[in-house]
Amino acid sequence: MKNIANFLFEVGMLKRTPRTGFQFLGSGAESVAEHSFRTAMIGYTLAQMDGQADVGRVLQLCLFHDVPEARMGDLNYVNKKYVTANETKAVEDLARQLPFGDDYRATLHEYNAKESLEAQLAQDADQIEMVLSLKEHKDLGNRNADEWYPFSKLRIKTEIAKQLVDTIWETDSSKWWFDDDQEWWVNGGRE
Repeated sequence: MKNIANFLFEVGMLKRTPRTGFQFLGSGAESVAEHSFRTAMIGYTLAQMDGQADVGRVLQLCLFHDVPEARMGDLNYVNKKYVTANETKAVEDLARQLPFGDDYRATLHEYNAKESLEAQLAQDADQIEMVLSLKEHKDLGNRNADEWYPFSKLRIKTEIAKQLVDTIWETDSSKWWFDDDQEWWVNGGRE
């Protein structure tokens, strides 16, 4: 049980591990855990929209895809030009401690291999999470988001994800809550 407790503490480290790309974007901040949560919600959505994928497997791939970053930190695209992380060692060291270590190892291998439909959807969910963040920053006036978007879009592989990305980029990120009901916004629901 001690190894399970340690695993759960390790996963908790993702709440305190910053996503480092935002320093280059010039605005925003999020933790790896925040990123992983929205990635999982996106993966679930893509799997449901696809209709052929194993939804549970996509969720598992999304939830575990960045767990090694608790040991390695988050390396953004600039960092990766100069620093090589030993993700295999990070995965192996944790897998040896877990009763479900073989499943953990297989999950990360499947995600990184990008061969299964589920892995492709999880990879796309990871990229879509970045596109959503970029669109939110663009809508708040960050001009750098427009420069980053084409590269994020080119990483998308599945057709359903490509369609979603186009829609995201055309949608005002505040429209989900700030609608056109002027009466409500003036009176706050009071008659």
